[in-house]
Amino acid sequence: MKYTSAFLFGGAATVVSAGAFCSDAVQDGIGNFFCPGGVKQIKYGGLDIPGKYRAVATMDNSGTCTYEDRAYSGPIAPYDEGLSMHFRGPIQLANVAVYTPGKGKRDVPKVTHSKRHGHQHLHKKHHEHHQERAVGDTVVATINGEVVSWANTYAGPTADAAADAAPPAVTAASSPSADKPAKKPAGGNNQKPADKTPITGDFVRTAYYDAASGDADGLVFLANVGSPGVSGTWDTVWGSSLAYVNEEGSAAAASPTVLKNKLLDDTQEIAIFSDAPCDSSCGTTRPDSVAYKGFEGASKVFIVEFTMPDSGKSGAGLNMPAYWLLNAAIPRTAQYASCSCWMGDNSSPLQGGCGELDVVEILSSGDTRAKSTFHFANGVGDSHYIDRPVNGPIKVAVVMDADSSTVSIKVLDNFDFPTSLTAEQVQDMVNDEPDSKLLSLLAFAQ
Repeated sequence: MKYTSAFLFGGAATVVSAGAFCSDAVQDGIGNFFCPGGVKQIKYGGLDIPGKYRAVATMDNSGTCTYEDRAYSGPIAPYDEGLSMHFRGPIQLANVAVYTPGKGKRDVPKVTHSKRHGHQHLHKKHHEHHQERAVGDTVVATINGEVVSWANTYAGPTADAAADAAPPAVTAASSPSADKPAKKPAGGNNQKPADKTPITGDFVRTAYYDAASGDADGLVFLANVGSPGVSGTWDTVWGSSLAYVNEEGSAAAASPTVLKNKLLDDTQEIAIFSDAPCDSSCGTTRPDSVAYKGFEGASKVFIVEFTMPDSGKSGAGLNMPAYWLLNAAIPRTAQYASCSCWMGDNSSPLQGGCGELDVVEILSSGDTRAKSTFHFANGVGDSHYIDRPVNGPIKVAVVMDADSSTVSIKVLDNFDFPTSLTAEQVQDMVNDEPDSKLLSLLAFAQ
């Protein structure tokens, strides 16, 4: 794999030609363009463009679905809203971690790991690296098969203490202003951003899954396998809803379970949400579905270790593994039906309404080139790809940085999933590789 990064400035509403982003891109048999070699980093910038999407206003199981416009703005919007993580086989997860800016800890019980009825129940640690709630908030958890709740009483450290703990500022690449598009590079794509924007503050691990040990903390495994009487629902209108998924990743479970250390096959998909049950802030959810919040905030880090082996299968949807992030509102209504905020105001292939980020996606059976695409009103994507990890695992970091309005997807050489990260460590995940070739999407969208 070449140590090269592609930098995409996402201030454009459309993409003219994916093949234009490297001069020697080639087209495959189904129309996708690919650059001649894999890269280690794909980086998106200029994402601070306000817009709107169609949010689901009402939904019922008779088939009624209404919408309302929802405006968004901010450095990463709408990706500052809760995101869920999605995986399609053949894929084997080794580790999953989510890091968010640290704000202290909660004084809540610690619960030991347990097994029951032949499957492993979700490990709820509820310690200082868990998602923070304010004093007085009700904390709800499923512990040993029973739903329990308690009032949070810990407010976290004082502002002065937090300031004392903050590390020195460091630098990061920034994007050109969206209203000042870059010029099309002549004779090559070697531009580098002139400014550096710091990522400030420590990050703590708010969610974690270790497949080898079976530990899971701060997250819940779901899938579109709803089964009335078990969890979730199913009908002929919307199909299967989100439900707790069993440890095999194959069917509905009655309560949260931990995914086994196993290979998900070509037909399986699972989703990972935070372990915070939905409240009114989630908006509309499908009736009788299982609904949890996504991972929220403008700055956040997703790091996943996984393998995507070649199953040898071919055909529609087979041997096409993928890892992607969705606005969690999409699967909470209908991920694979028409009632969701995914579709925007037109049918552009890059349109994604409230937000989808394909982190690494195989587009044809058996291919070894994993592409990345942003889907939303200002969606972007290009011809660069990351090599599919067929023979062994890779660790991929997705860093959403509000300070610079950038998102970096980067293959990490060394990472051991610690309970916290310094700002410098996060910055390293954003910094360009030494021989980066930086592309400006705006140069090809005028």
